[in-house]
Amino acid sequence: MAEAQKTRAREWFEALRDRLCALFEAIERECEGPVACGLEPGRFERRAWERPGGGGGVMAILRGRVFEKVGVNVSTVFGRFPEPFAKQIPGAEEDPHFWASGISVVAHPRNPHVPPAHMNTRHIRTTRAWFGGGADLNPIFPNDEDTRDFHAALQNVCDAFDPGWYGRFKTWADEYFFIRHRNEPRGVGGIFYDYLEGDFERLFAFTRAVGEAFARVYPELVRRRMHQPWSEADRQVQLVRRGRYVEFNLIYDRGTRFGLETGGNPEAVLMSLPPLAAWP
Repeated sequence: MAEAQKTRAREWFEALRDRLCALFEAIERECEGPVACGLEPGRFERRAWERPGGGGGVMAILRGRVFEKVGVNVSTVFGRFPEPFAKQIPGAEEDPHFWASGISVVAHPRNPHVPPAHMNTRHIRTTRAWFGGGADLNPIFPNDEDTRDFHAALQNVCDAFDPGWYGRFKTWADEYFFIRHRNEPRGVGGIFYDYLEGDFERLFAFTRAVGEAFARVYPELVRRRMHQPWSEADRQVQLVRRGRYVEFNLIYDRGTRFGLETGGNPEAVLMSLPPLAAWP
């Protein structure tokens, strides 16, 4: 049963990747006018990689006229955690063997008025098994309508499974996606959850629903803002905000650390970083 469950999780993450890549490419084709910057619609380039200790993944990167860079990566890795790191992972203290599969999505739009976003979901097995993930919105110029709609989509998912989950996971996201050395949030939040153990079918269904909600709401937000004019001053604000994103991902992000500590492909692990950033 465990092997069948792992296969189902991996296949879902791969299917969601393909769906999201198609959605992002469709948006690229729709963008017209001056905000297209005279560029051709972007297409995803996929590159497979193998992990020496077991498993690997596929990087899918698009660089286009709507998205300066968007990555939709899937990895499935297995093997043994390094001894010091194993002590920090539930169920790996005495047996360091693990299996992990997940999808990671990070979008850095070209237009400063289109909000950047992040989503990832994963299934991890040691001597225990759990799901984790979440999604958050990181606008350069926060917009109340976009924030409301993004959170509403995630709340609807949470409420369908447990009325207490949205408040719990929203608070977790507010605390997690916080740049402590700047004393400021990374964006306008979303949800974050980890170590959800128990009924596989229920938790797998929830994890799928999070991915489906993101696939519905985020393209709506992009289409809402992608034809909005922007200035060079807007661009400079965007680059500085991207710098904050870089700081968070290199200093605090769990996924970055997990990927590097387990011997993942550095290019895939650091896919989340924007192509350009600035510091004042």
